[in-house]
Amino acid sequence: MKQSLQLRIGQSLTMTPQLQQAIKLLQMSTLDLQQEIQQALESNLMLELEDEDYPVDFREKKIDNSDHVTSEGSQTDIPDELPVDVSWDDVYDSAVSVSDEAAEAGDSSDYQNIQTHALNIRDHLRWQLEMLPISDRDYAIAVSIIDSINGDGYLACGVEDIFQGLQDQLQELDLAEVSAVLHMIQNFDPVGVAAVDLADCLALQLQQLPENTPYQAEALAFVREHLELLTSCDQAKLIKRLGLSEQQLQGLLALIRSLDPKPGARLQETDLEYVVPDVFVTKAKGKWLVSLNPDIAPKLRVNPVYSAMIKRADNSQDNVTMKNHLQEARWFIKSLHSRNETLLRVAKSIVEKQGDFFEYGAIAMKPMVLRDIADELDLHESTISRVTTQKFMHTPQGVIEFKYFFSSHVSTDGGGECSATAIRALIKELVGNENPVKPLSDSKISDLLNEKGINVARRTIAKYREAMLIPPTSQRKRLI
Repeated sequence: MKQSLQLRIGQSLTMTPQLQQAIKLLQMSTLDLQQEIQQALESNLMLELEDEDYPVDFREKKIDNSDHVTSEGSQTDIPDELPVDVSWDDVYDSAVSVSDEAAEAGDSSDYQNIQTHALNIRDHLRWQLEMLPISDRDYAIAVSIIDSINGDGYLACGVEDIFQGLQDQLQELDLAEVSAVLHMIQNFDPVGVAAVDLADCLALQLQQLPENTPYQAEALAFVREHLELLTSCDQAKLIKRLGLSEQQLQGLLALIRSLDPKPGARLQETDLEYVVPDVFVTKAKGKWLVSLNPDIAPKLRVNPVYSAMIKRADNSQDNVTMKNHLQEARWFIKSLHSRNETLLRVAKSIVEKQGDFFEYGAIAMKPMVLRDIADELDLHESTISRVTTQKFMHTPQGVIEFKYFFSSHVSTDGGGECSATAIRALIKELVGNENPVKPLSDSKISDLLNEKGINVARRTIAKYREAMLIPPTSQRKRLI
């Protein structure tokens, strides 16, 4: 093969480091952005908050410096743009990260990072156990029983299994001894804990009610012998089987429904997530106004004192480092402003298109896709997707993610379109106002929506209902 040199001219799309940083900031959530800003303030000596003050001698001294929040010019020979196909590390040193010692020590003042230990059902029961004057033998049995309780407050295994597991640890152990300790734990708080099944749980709660509670005896007999009849929801069959009148049956069922079928669920440990809104939507003089949350992105500027110390012709290591930090600070501020501007433009466009939602709720939601906002703002759909991911707005309807306003559509008889979000809201409203004795079927809901001009098939109704965790008709049926 003969070697040769060829010259080719072509065009290719490349991303500059400035664009890479702008995209990175654009897709960050509020909490991630705050951490990024804090890290930049700690690692870049040229960056500072706009409200920071200087010593008296620095304020009185006139410094010819134009490096403020909106400045893009340069008083030195630092380039305004980096060449393409390079990374930050190829031109400037990487930003100094937080020291490992501080990270290991957990030195952080962010209250949102402070995690508190929530009390779960087992901890709550052990706390009550520690206050009882019992023997070490009973204490060991009680700990084994508590460890067998699941998050809902029920025993995950039978009493016999617990007895067999303790035989190797305790000599001459009797099953009645384990049952006695179990009975003691069943009197702990919350009422109904350590039950074997649902009937046992409801019976424990009924037994601890005052003796003058109406229908207590009848309800206790019902949950022990006829609890499975509740699944049929056949009122006539229940009246015939129990020998009660319709009024007595309603009182008995009302008492049963007042009980808690999962007594341990309210003590379950849950992770709380804090949502900080990116924008605020308020109404003033009949118009909806959108404003950025000033707490999510504090105003930054270049430190005028340090930037004035940079010398033009000095190539010392300290001066080069300061030049690098100055350029990085300018790029970071510019990217941050670009993010805020794009976020505000997208939020205003969403509010303008979905004005009826803020007035009347989800029922008035209009169908909208990412392309609608992208075409209006002359942006790419990928940019709109980045802006609307993990971004929230505070509205009179609550704190809502940007993605919530985008949904598919269903055609109507009038030739218009109805949002899928509005259809789900209508389904939820119809189910909420239905007769619990005779709940609406999916076919009936479809017919009701068709009467309003919204063409929705029964399968679509079932899909939306399952997505909203609404049970089917058989499970929504109630006798009272």
